[in-house]
Amino acid sequence: MAQTSLESLIFDNRFTNSLPADPNDAVVPRQVHGAAFSRVKPKATSSPSVVATSQEVLDLLGIDAADAASDRFAKVFSGNELLDGMDPFAMAYAGHQFGNFAGQLGDGRAIGLGEVKLADGSHQMLQLKGAGPTPYSRRADGLAVLRSSIREFLCSEAMYHLGVPTTRALSLIRTGDEVMRDMLYDGHPALEPGAVVCRVAPTFIRFGNFELFSSRGELDELRALTAFTITTEFPDIAAAHDDPTSPEAVAAFFAEVCRRTATMVVHWMRVGFVHGVMNTDNMSILGLTIDYGPYGWLEDFDPGWTPNTTDASHKRYRYGTQPQIAQWNLVQLANALYPMVDAVEPLQDALEAYAETFEPEWAAMMAGKLGLRAWIAETDDQLASDLFAMLALTETDMTIFYRRLADVSVAADVDRSLAIDTELADAFYLPDELTDEVRGKITDWLDAYCARVRADGTSDADRRTAMNLVNPKFVLRNYLAQVAIDKAEAGDDSLVVELLEVMRSPYDEQPGNEYFAERRPEWARTKVGCSMLSCSS
Repeated sequence: MAQTSLESLIFDNRFTNSLPADPNDAVVPRQVHGAAFSRVKPKATSSPSVVATSQEVLDLLGIDAADAASDRFAKVFSGNELLDGMDPFAMAYAGHQFGNFAGQLGDGRAIGLGEVKLADGSHQMLQLKGAGPTPYSRRADGLAVLRSSIREFLCSEAMYHLGVPTTRALSLIRTGDEVMRDMLYDGHPALEPGAVVCRVAPTFIRFGNFELFSSRGELDELRALTAFTITTEFPDIAAAHDDPTSPEAVAAFFAEVCRRTATMVVHWMRVGFVHGVMNTDNMSILGLTIDYGPYGWLEDFDPGWTPNTTDASHKRYRYGTQPQIAQWNLVQLANALYPMVDAVEPLQDALEAYAETFEPEWAAMMAGKLGLRAWIAETDDQLASDLFAMLALTETDMTIFYRRLADVSVAADVDRSLAIDTELADAFYLPDELTDEVRGKITDWLDAYCARVRADGTSDADRRTAMNLVNPKFVLRNYLAQVAIDKAEAGDDSLVVELLEVMRSPYDEQPGNEYFAERRPEWARTKVGCSMLSCSS
């Protein structure tokens, strides 16, 4: 029999080959000490079937389309069958959850299959989410349901095509089994269809991996993890230092994590993405968006909005605080790395890389969104402040507003108030709120903005082209995902596949797909799954 592309995958499992393993192979909830991971096999499912795959990730891994449609693929990436070289495991890590240290957490419903070595020598780790219990599952079953798996699969790929640093998703597979979940945590559990997502990233190491060892005083393990991470994921830093765990190397490593994290959050702010669960165990060491749970996009521009029902009271992880929370999380990582540096100043200096990266990248991002050649702080900081205040005057769709702003003429002799009822009209949810006072303030801002663009000397056509490259027309609005989920739960996966295709080109006009760019319909304002989400999966 000819070898398929699945057999051609080369597994080079650096993580499990290099770091200390849990000697206990019992899959029971417990505290795991002195180990970076526990070996555990995925749970078999009754009748796996492929819902969708990402063509780009298939190409990345070198998997043929024919193999991706096979029963074998469904078995492998649902956890029913292991390929030669796979070494399944669950990571051990800790984390700060909602500002409080939670101790050991770990991969409670994620099982790594191993690391694939690509033709260019790089590596991608494959991980199944929802493939069964691990020693870190606590009181849970380690499984995932279809609705959360659809959201994770679609959002991973949507974010990639938006240009946001992210983990990827290879496949979404129905298990054929049902999973009991209490979606709203209101005492009404119900059976739901189960599913497994195969997530892909160079590594799934997160801040919490370092926090676990440091919090327990397991310094040998902390040094081993740090040496491994710097050597494999930050080779330039490793090459510049004789010892990857020297204070200088660790500080350089931390500074690079700060820079990458800042870049990631700037992109979140650019597209209006709200992570919803910015715990330190959900922060990638590579500055990748990881763990798509109760996420969402700003629909009406509200910096105080969070998609997470668990965070509804305190709103710790609301859109407007994401930059500050990322920095707070980095401080926790600095605390975890401190035993190897034994001094505050090098880590404090490295932490400054966050602000030094975030501030100019935020300014450049805002300049791009507004079609400006460059950000001039003396004038543009106020222009942005006035913009955010204006957007909050009435319920205004952030994505549509920026996209349609590109169509507003900046000519000096234009009555800018007309744009409220023409180019910008679709961005406003509640036309009755557009009082004369509100219209006047919108018009004042538009006049100031257009004067600023005229000073740049950019033509309307050139500005429109530039703005449409950074302001998406299509984002994965929660209500769109929920409509796809409702259909999929009824046995029709077509909208999942269609949404995947639309989100591959979020900056293109896509004639015929206007429905996917419309503002949230009124029926979705309070419908479960269309706005806020729980952590239930």
